[in-house]
Formats: sequence, C-alpha cells, structure tokens
Amino acid sequence: MIALSLAQIADIVGGRLTDISAEDAAATKVTGTVEFDSRAVTSGGLFLALPGARSDGHDHAAAAVAAGAVAVLAARPVGVPAIVVTPTPTRSGAGVLEHDTDGSGAAVLAALAKLAAAVAAELVDGGLKVVGITGSSGKTSTKDLVAALLAPLGEVVAPPGSFNNELGHPWTVLRATESTDFLVLEMSARHRGNIAALAAIAVPSIAVVLNVGTAHLGEFGSREAIAATKAELPQAVPSSGAVILNVDDTAVAAMAEQTSARVVRVSRQPGAADVDVWADAVTLDALARPRFRLHADGEQVDVALAVHGDHQVSNALCAAAVALECGATLEQVATALAAAEPVSKRRMEVVTREDGVTIVNDAYNANPDSMRAGLKALAAIAHEGPRAQRRGGGGRRSWAVLGEMAELGDDAISEHDNIGRLAVRLDVSRLIVVGTGRAMSAMHHGAVMEGSWGAEATMVADADAALALLRAELRPGDVVLVKASNAAGLGPLADALLEVPGPVDGTNG
Repeated sequence: MIALSLAQIADIVGGRLTDISAEDAAATKVTGTVEFDSRAVTSGGLFLALPGARSDGHDHAAAAVAAGAVAVLAARPVGVPAIVVTPTPTRSGAGVLEHDTDGSGAAVLAALAKLAAAVAAELVDGGLKVVGITGSSGKTSTKDLVAALLAPLGEVVAPPGSFNNELGHPWTVLRATESTDFLVLEMSARHRGNIAALAAIAVPSIAVVLNVGTAHLGEFGSREAIAATKAELPQAVPSSGAVILNVDDTAVAAMAEQTSARVVRVSRQPGAADVDVWADAVTLDALARPRFRLHADGEQVDVALAVHGDHQVSNALCAAAVALECGATLEQVATALAAAEPVSKRRMEVVTREDGVTIVNDAYNANPDSMRAGLKALAAIAHEGPRAQRRGGGGRRSWAVLGEMAELGDDAISEHDNIGRLAVRLDVSRLIVVGTGRAMSAMHHGAVMEGSWGAEATMVADADAALALLRAELRPGDVVLVKASNAAGLGPLADALLEVPGPVDGTNG
C-alpha cells in the first residue's frame, strides 16, 4: 500500500493509539504489507488481529511485531503498538465473521475497509484503473484472464485465488501502490448489499457481470434476489466508466438499464443485436481447450485458449472486452489469451499422469452452473481425447467424483438430483458420489433412475473411501473430474490422485 504513518491510519479508521506515543505514531510509517496471518508479516507491515477458528489474532500481536510489523490493527490493547477500534456487535455468520463472538472481528474489518477506501481513492486520483468482476460462477477464472491480458499494458494487482469477501477484497486493494496501473477485484456476496459495500471501497471504472445462477440460493431465496445483488456492481460504476455484460444471460442483459455507465455487450451468439464483442466458430481440442474467432470493432482474430472448458469462452470474451477498454489491440488480446494458463489452484486444473490418467481438479467450489460446466468439460475430454478405450474405441473412460454443492437451500435436493441425471445424459462412465447426506443421496438416486445404473453410480462416505476406490479401479487413459463446494474437502483427494500409485506397469490396478 502507499506509505502512511500510524497517526494517519488511526485518523482514517477512527481508532486510538495504544502502547506508542503520539510523536512516535506520527513518525512511524507502514511501508510493508497489511496481513491477517502473523506468519506472512513483512518488515514495516501492519498486522490485523482477527478472530479465527483455532486462535484469536490478538494473541499473535506480539509475534507479528517481532516479525517486523510496526503496529497492529486491533479491537483491544495488545501490549505492542496498536491502533485500537471499538468492537461492533454483529450477528454471527459464515465466512470471516463466523468466529466473531464479541464484535472484534467486525470492528477490525470495518477499519480495514476504511483504510482500503482511503488508499484506493488516492491511487485512483493518481490514475489507477479499477476493474470489478462478479457473477455466480467463473469470477476467479475471469479475474485471472483479465490480469493476464492487462499485464502487457502495465502493472497489475489481482487477488490470489478467491479473495473476494469483506476481508480478501480490502486486503487486495491494499496491495496496490503508486506504481500499480490496474487493480482487478473479484466480488462475491451472501446477502443484499455485500457487493455495493465492496464496490464502495474501490469504485470500479470498469465492471464485469458474468452470469446470474443459483450459487448461495439458500442465502438469497430466489434467483431474482441474486440478480438484484449482482446488479449492485454496474450500479456502482460512474457515468464515465464502462459496464461489460454477458448478454447471453438474460438477467445480466437486463442490467444495461440499471447503470449510467457505457454498456459493452459480449455474446457467444453471432448476429445478436447490439453486441460489441462476440465469438463464433467455437471448437474444443482433446483437453477441452476452446478455439474460436473473436470479433470486436469490425475486426476479428483467431483465439486459442490455454484454459479448459467450453464455459471459458464467455469468460474470455469478458476479459477481452476489459483489455480492449484499457487500450489493448485485438492481436494483443489473442496473444495474451493463448498464454494465459490456469493460475488459481483447484479450478479446472487439468493434469495427465505418467500412466495416461487425466485428472481434472475443479474441487475449489461448486454450484449447479459450474457443476454442469465441469461435467461437460469431462465429457468433452473423454470423447475427444487421444485414447479410445471404451465402447469399442468410442472414447476414454470418464469418472465424475462429486461432492456436495453447498448453500442451495430448499433447492438442494432437486439440484443434486439434476446433476446425477446430467452425468448419465453426458455419458459419464462412472459416478462416485462422496458423502451420505440427503443431497448426495439425491444425486446418486437421480443417476440411477436416469440411467437404470447399478455399479456405474457409487456412494462412498468420504474422500478417503473415494480415493481407495479410484486407486483400485483407474486404468491408463481414464479421465477423472473432482468437483464439489470447498467445504466438502475434495481438494486433497484431487491432489492425491496426481500421484501414480506404485510402479507404472501399464495396468495400474
């Protein structure tokens, strides 16, 4: 972040200084990073004391200062130089405030937001361009593509993984400095007003809305409520900015009427009305990497993506629109897209083992839309790949290892049933349902009823049981998709599958 004295930060966040004199606070500047993990503290940094599942950050304040932090942002004195803010009573909830029993976490997060907003405002005045991205699925993949496309144009700051909530968002903003040209931010929400609050921290000059699906449906209650929340992003863009909308989603297309900014429409439908950036001639290679022709401003260019899945075409179109808004040429966009490999872990990572088994690790998150996209990518790889070992040479044997999709509310049973049925319709060879709750039973039941399946669909209690089954039955040439909401914990399973068990002898069990 930009260098600020402790006295300046205290004034910005409305905190009081403890264990440091006013004179020293005015002379001491934060020149390092702002961190919530004491192990990540850098020299000259600021440590955030937040409550966690295993410990309270206030208990690590002294260690953070010993590691180089000049002060702590806290909700109570901690015996080392600190900026203390008053605890804020708040309802318990998921995410970063889950363990906030006394309001200390809410107070520190509110102070963090104020600090990030002050820094962002100063940097924007100096020419920083802020890009905000939201959608029910594809935010992280699109964020990574946008960052890759903007990198040739200047210095880019973007969050690692899915740092898109009330902690990760301001933390990312504070990574920007005077030398940063582009700040790319991913925004998610669990309640109405979440995206508006995030957008107020760093007001975007370019906003991207990808889609409106059913992620967090249990929290919002309806798709209409989700759409209204996603629309908070284009509503936050000033009239001098641009809003990029994926108009293939009708709920997103309708947001053109909810912003005063200039609207840029992207689509996969050739000839769609009023479309500015679009694709045609879409094909997939043997690993489901899309190829297409990109059209914009009366020009066209061939694009070959390095990321996997047909759904990445829409993500790439939105990323291309951002880059074009920022001054890139169509040729620069095509070149950068071809080099933009997957960055964030466990999101459509495709790796082929030494024995020819291909693992599709998409275990970080899942909702009905992204689950359908993952299954379609699995089917594409299985049927288009180089090995023909199933049904008389018709394709590779495919495995869908699926865990629960969280936060679907009353639709959980029907949505999991639908996914089980889709696996059959896409001609997946084997389905392993990980977990034994009602939702997972519905997924298993849907597959069995749709395909009159027997052994093709298997329910196992946990990831260890799934791994044991796969190690016993996988053979060279198979393709395995691992996908679930992060809470299901299937990431380690996907990681373990990357290791070939025992010697590679051509049989592999």
